[in-house]
Amino acid sequence: MNQKHVIVAGNIGVGKTSLVSLLSQRMDWLPYFEPEATNPYLSDFYQDMKGWAFHSQVYFLSRRLRSHHEIACMPNTVLQDRSVYEDAEIFARNLHLQGLINERDFNTYTALYHTMLEFLPPPDLVIYLKASVPILIQRIRLRGRDYEKNISQEYLKELNHLYENWIHEFTLCPVLTIPADDMDYVQKPGHLDLIMRKLQEKLSGKEIVAFTAEELR
Repeated sequence: MNQKHVIVAGNIGVGKTSLVSLLSQRMDWLPYFEPEATNPYLSDFYQDMKGWAFHSQVYFLSRRLRSHHEIACMPNTVLQDRSVYEDAEIFARNLHLQGLINERDFNTYTALYHTMLEFLPPPDLVIYLKASVPILIQRIRLRGRDYEKNISQEYLKELNHLYENWIHEFTLCPVLTIPADDMDYVQKPGHLDLIMRKLQEKLSGKEIVAFTAEELR
């Protein structure tokens, strides 16, 4: 198989990192996790979200764009945990809808985002992990990260809505939607095998059927 860029997308707590780690091991692909870096605007953002949301999101956008470019230059197939598309279409848009980024700044941000995308090659596939809010809450609690403990159900619901809209409109490459509520690819190797088969079929250009109840047993 030639070099591919595959993105694993989905809401907070849905299982992106676990899937990237498992698939990269099984398929001998290179996992790409966002490099650790301190956003210089974060402390200001948490003290004054409306005043610093735009600055913080522009910083995140610049990081994601650089990552996308780095992946495009790699000789190996890369499996990426979250993408520049989600930063813009989900998280920045949500801040705008909440009134934390005003219309003028959001229009500037969006114009920059779409202009930069014209210079970046599209990915070959997006794997969209889709889960309900109760499942997301359950998984977030299980992993026990302090900075996630105050995430509300309403916030996750809004993000889910934005993810659904984004995926519905996304045309840059094929999308493989995985019903994450019904899958446990960490504990059930058969579920991971199923995802691998569907993934390879999708990359080969086949029109595959959705996951069936029988396959998810």
